[in-house]
Amino acid sequence: MTDPNAQSHYAAPAREEEPVRRVFSILVDNEPGVLSRIAGLFSGRGYNIESLTVSETEHEKHLSRFTIVTSGKPMVLEQIRNQLDRMVPVHRVVDLAAETEPLERELALVKVAGKGEKRIEALRLAEIFRANVIDASVEHFVFEITGRSAKIEQFIQIMRDLGLVEVSRTGIAAMGRSAKGL
Repeated sequence: MTDPNAQSHYAAPAREEEPVRRVFSILVDNEPGVLSRIAGLFSGRGYNIESLTVSETEHEKHLSRFTIVTSGKPMVLEQIRNQLDRMVPVHRVVDLAAETEPLERELALVKVAGKGEKRIEALRLAEIFRANVIDASVEHFVFEITGRSAKIEQFIQIMRDLGLVEVSRTGIAAMGRSAKGL
């Protein structure tokens, strides 16, 4: 006689949720400790913040906007979103990646040193990528480039062979495509 509660030896193993990328936009009161509390939610669950930008966006109301890019299991990221929404200084949390394909841009400053042909090639490629020269000497250039993270990554990779010295990136600024705001 077969036990109806027994598991089959041929049962498929439970599927692990695939990690997903999320872009959270969070409107908060601009007050001390908010960044620490938000970062604590992610680190407490073992999730890395891949990109973080924050700035006061409404000076008169003392409101700041955080843009956080992270990856993880959907269920845990939804829990983090819900916990963020319940924080006292938080006014609104929007998962931009879940709603639509958000508009994302990043700015990078890229310092490249070189002379001769490498210098000429760096300038030529910067023009193709629409990077602006914001500082220059006879030994180096500092380029300013904006765009999607993939474009910036590609530019940095190309500049490695031409004398890349240093990179400073802002992190992603993102906004939903719908007519309504945060």
